[in-house]
Amino acid sequence: MTILKAKNISKQYRLGLVGTGTLSHDLNRWWAGIRGKEDPYLKVGSVNDRSTKADSAYVWALKDINFEVQQGEVLGIIGKNGAGKSTLLKILSRVTIPTTGEIKTKGRIASLLEVGTGFHPELTGRENIYLNGAILGMSKAEIKSKEAEIIDFSGCERYVDTPVKRYSSGMRVRLAFAVAAFLEPDILVIDEVLAVGDAEFQKKAIGKMQDISKGEGRTVLFVSHNMAAVKSLCTRAIVLEHGKTVFEGGTDEAVSFYLRNKENNVSVSFPVEFEQGKILDFKILDYLGNNSNVLLGEKCSFKLKLKINEPKSKKINIRYQLFDNNEQLITTLNTFHHNSNKVLESEIQNFRCDIPNFKVSPGQYDLGLQILDLNTRKILYQNNYFEELTVEVGDVFKTGKLPSKENLGVFLSEQVWQIN
Repeated sequence: MTILKAKNISKQYRLGLVGTGTLSHDLNRWWAGIRGKEDPYLKVGSVNDRSTKADSAYVWALKDINFEVQQGEVLGIIGKNGAGKSTLLKILSRVTIPTTGEIKTKGRIASLLEVGTGFHPELTGRENIYLNGAILGMSKAEIKSKEAEIIDFSGCERYVDTPVKRYSSGMRVRLAFAVAAFLEPDILVIDEVLAVGDAEFQKKAIGKMQDISKGEGRTVLFVSHNMAAVKSLCTRAIVLEHGKTVFEGGTDEAVSFYLRNKENNVSVSFPVEFEQGKILDFKILDYLGNNSNVLLGEKCSFKLKLKINEPKSKKINIRYQLFDNNEQLITTLNTFHHNSNKVLESEIQNFRCDIPNFKVSPGQYDLGLQILDLNTRKILYQNNYFEELTVEVGDVFKTGKLPSKENLGVFLSEQVWQIN
């Protein structure tokens, strides 16, 4: 059953001003409406690209967004900062109205769009539980039946009768999420706010969202930059870019599409020539074989295409080295160590290194490349900053428990635990 449908949703803003702009613009809109004409300012406006200079007084934060969500589905909404994700959730939550298009929903919607959404700072945590329940249309008896579960899940029992203005941001997130999750909305809308909570609470929150969707058959719309959370939680995802939908489909495919389209600070133009040949192409492939960033705990590959002059006189060794931001060597990948060196039969040769389970901690790394001729011990090509490698958080141990970026060290090892 379709529980939410977005049809031709667009949202236009006027840059630099509060409201719709000048009185003349408002009069033009009014006169167009009187004559049954379209708003004249819907025909203007630039694309929502935060990195470029504005060429119009108007900008389309969203443009022609269409999708449907089924009951019990968890829909991930991903994209870069400024892609329009939060604007879309505000429209879905009725916080703001779309410029064009319509939203059709069935049932109650609970939103968690920012820290402590809907909380009154002067009221206590307990009073805010009842206030939020009343906003959702619940009776006092219904709220009271859930009160103990909400307080227990939030972990804020000691401070529940203290005004919310004295809570830390993490405590407000804990209580706000508990209220939104336990007051039984038909649709739960969650923005990136879980990033404020600690690792323990993030795991609890993701587990609760899984229970809500799978066990209770309710619908979740989830925005996050944590791709591991999106992969483990969502059944489907859409990718937004510059206010438009650029991909809609399965979660794995959507995450791969998003990662391979993220900004990369290092760009190599091919071919790269050196004295005895040239590098024709190089790609970092993700677990789906797409040119992309790497996800912790998933397969990745380095694919290199070389042209070597006089190949039969050379025995080529390929060496990759991974460096952190302090230029410390993290690990080395080497054909020599795997007896993969051979005298080349042709000028053009492909070298592919597959890593079944990538276990270097999330972060930004420099990937160095070295090409050696083992016959002469001569380095044919070397560049310690050949490519930038971005590692995203992933479910490395396949347990559904995502590691936090803090206190991981550099490398995560395979482990077998025995408890007698």
